[in-house]
Parts: sequence; structure tokens; C-alpha cells
Amino acid sequence: MSTIILSTINARYVHAALGLRYLRANMGDLHDQTQLMEFILGDRPADMAERLLAQAPTIIGFGVYIWNVEETTRLVAILKQIAPQIVIIVGGPEVSYECEAQRICSLADYVITGWGEVSFSQLCAELLSGVRSAPHVIKGVQAPLKDIIAPYYEYTEEDITRRFIYVEASRGCPFKCEFCLSALDKTAWPFELPQFLAQLEALYQRGARHFRFVDRTFNLKINTSLAILEFFLARMSADLFVHFELIPDHLPDKLKAAIMRFPKGALHFEVGIQTWDVAVQARISRQQDNDLAMANLRWLREASPALIHVDLIAGLPGEDLASFGRGFDQLYDLRPHEIQVGILKRLRGAPIDRHTIDHAMRYSPDPPYVILSTDVMSFSDVQRVVRFARFWDLVGNSGRFPRALPLLLATQPYQRFMQFSDWLYGCTGKTHQFALEKLCGFIYIFLTTVVGIEAELVSAAVCADYEASGAKGRLPFMSVGVRPERAAGRAKLRQARHVTAVESTPG
Repeated sequence: MSTIILSTINARYVHAALGLRYLRANMGDLHDQTQLMEFILGDRPADMAERLLAQAPTIIGFGVYIWNVEETTRLVAILKQIAPQIVIIVGGPEVSYECEAQRICSLADYVITGWGEVSFSQLCAELLSGVRSAPHVIKGVQAPLKDIIAPYYEYTEEDITRRFIYVEASRGCPFKCEFCLSALDKTAWPFELPQFLAQLEALYQRGARHFRFVDRTFNLKINTSLAILEFFLARMSADLFVHFELIPDHLPDKLKAAIMRFPKGALHFEVGIQTWDVAVQARISRQQDNDLAMANLRWLREASPALIHVDLIAGLPGEDLASFGRGFDQLYDLRPHEIQVGILKRLRGAPIDRHTIDHAMRYSPDPPYVILSTDVMSFSDVQRVVRFARFWDLVGNSGRFPRALPLLLATQPYQRFMQFSDWLYGCTGKTHQFALEKLCGFIYIFLTTVVGIEAELVSAAVCADYEASGAKGRLPFMSVGVRPERAAGRAKLRQARHVTAVESTPG
């Protein structure tokens, strides 16, 4: 039994909530009375409530995010009906702004906005002493980082062996990209490097090998970046995996040299391009040297051993389908391992809201508040991009179609894949639940009947991809022409002729 429970609903089991662990680490005298209870999306609110109530808590604190606010609201509503005596405290990015408009904030006894390490423990101490003088909405105290106790010993052995280990070498961001809540930060604040490296060492000694840095700007200060990379290089093992978010136009030679010392696949870089359109970048206060970013991405993909994931956002103010498509083609030409096509979301508090009237930006009223239309992108346009993104994950990002994908895209990748996306949705009316065999079949039909590529070439590519996946079934078109392994050499010689045919097909 615990007096205080810290809880949240994670997107998946492998995501261990760093925020909850920070709060518990900073509970002071109440640490041993505080318990973590994490759930995942898909758990029934009534079942979560039953498990929480079984601990007979006095206080429950919930971490609320854009992906879990609806489920957390239902959970809090049930708790308030069944056990109104329990004090409910909510915090997190989703409830840090526009509190008055949110049902979960009205249901909760207290809302802590912003940083919570100091304010949550103070509020709990007051409540347990019988004092209830705090206002309903409490602005969280932003303590100096040196005064915040690191949370890493809160990771359990199960976390170490089965979940992602999230760490941060800094907080905040100096950049002002208006779609992001970090635009509200005044700067980035680094943790003391020696202490942080000692904490990484303790995690490593406990067996942690999968580290995900949540820093917005890992390569902002190169000397710090190098020190962290050297730490991992000195402890390199076959199962080490480290994820960083990189600024795309800041990759000096000494950082490149350190990256080159890692084995293939040990580093994973997430790079936010978001848009290549200079006018859109200026409109959303995004500072980015496109030429330098492009050169760095090319180097990362062609020369470095790192895995590269790059983000694009559709629906930014003033960017239409044509501009977004050009940006996708520019990015695809650099061949990152993954292109994440995102749809703009209106994060509560983010400065992007200032464009709502001028650019007729309409958002879904429900989480995750995705853009529905703008003055240059209709609702139908946005829906097409949503389907494009889903099918791109299935075909482009999955890595299952290295032979078929070049045939599918040829030149003008965005135009060709959008054509495929529109066609596939028109045939099926759905974007999910595609078995691999079915997906292979649709790719084959599209390439042979819509694009007009010779069946033998398509069969060779699609069947080889299917067999390389480890699947043991038999595709209906395997009998077309010759077997994939025999056709591969012939297909390579004839591909140029068929690419010409693709280019001449209306897109």
C-alpha cells in the first residue's frame, strides 16, 4: 500500500515514463510512500481504476500528454465517482496550458503546470499535513538543474532489461519553431556533465544498453556531445543502441569523426527537417540552413554508420500540397532510412496558434488536435496526406520492399506514391490491417496494371522482397515469368527501359 501513486498511460509498454521517475526521485521524505503505476493505451479505464484503488492511495498524480489525455480523463472521472476522497493531481504538457477549457482539469483537485519536481512534492506534503490552501492551478517551480535529483535509480531491473531507458543531458531549447512547445523556453539548460556521465555509468553497469536521449538539441554544444559519444565508445558492445535528436545544420568535422568510430546501427539520429520551404520556415520562426542541412544528411546517410530518421510536417501555415511534395522529393533523394510524414498538431500553448486566423487553420477539436484544413490545403488534401503517411510507413519505412520500392517511385517519388496511395485507398477503403501477402499483391497489381511495368520484372522484385522477409507463403503471381532469383539479373539490365515507361505514365 502506498499513500501516493504516480501514474500515467504510456503509448506502449516499452516506453518508461521519465517524468514520473523524476517526480518520485524528488519526493524527499515522502519517497518511500510513493509508488509508480504505469498503464498502456488500450487498457480499460475501469480496469486501471480498480488496480489503482486496490492500493488505497490518499493522493494520485497523473502525467497527462496529448496521446493519453482522453483515456486519463475517463479514468479520473471514474475515480471521482467511486472514491471522491482521493486527491487527484494532474500535470504534464497537455494540462500546462488552457486549463479552463479542459474537462480533466475541472475533474482534478489540483493542476500543476510546467515543471513538477519541486511543486508536486511540496503539494503532497501540505495535503498530508492537513493543509489545503493551494490554488486549483499551481504554476510549477522551475528549480536550477543542480537542485533536481536525477531519476535514473528509479528504473527497475525490469525497465533495464525490457524497456527503453530515457535520459537527458539538457532541458529546454534555444530555438523558436512555433509548432513546438519548446519554443516557449528561453534557452537550453545543461545538467552538470560529470554527474550525468556518472549516472550513465551506473545505468550501464546495471545492464542498460538501449539509451534514448530526450534532449531537443543534443548537438547544440559540441564539446558536450563529444564527451557523451566518447563515453559510449569506451563501452561499446554488440547490443548497444543510442538515440539522439540532431540539429540538421550543425555537424562540425570533429563530431563527424566521433560518429564514424561507431559500428553500424549503434547510433540512431532523429533529424527534424519539417519543411524545406524557406517562406514557411520564416513564417514559423524556424532557423535552418537548408544547404548545410542537406549536405549533412547526405553525409550521414552515405558515409556514416548511423541510422537516420527524418521528420517532415504537412499542414504548416502557407504550405500547400505542391510545396510539401517538393520537400518530400528533396528528402527522399537523400535516402534516409526513415521519412516520418507527420501531420501538424496544435499543441496547447504552442505559438503556431497565432496563424489560425490569417491562414484559416482548422484543427480537430479532439486530441491530438491534428490540422483539418488551411487556406492552401483543403480537408481532402489533408486526408490524402494522412493516408500517404500511413501507406508510406507500411511500404517505405518498413524496410520490407527494397526491390519493389524503386519501381514504385521511379522519378517524382511523391507524385508516384501519392498516386499509389489514392489508388490503394480507392480499392480497399482502409488504411490498416494489410497482411503482407495482400500488400504485395496490391503493389504488383498497381505496378503492372496502372503504371504499366512488365509483369516479369514486377514479380521478380515483389517476390524477392516477400521471400527476404522470411514469409513462407506463396504469392499468386509467383508463377509469372521465372522465379525471382533467376529473374534478378535480367531485371537489373532491363530496369532502365521500364523506368522510362513509368515516367511517361500520367501521375
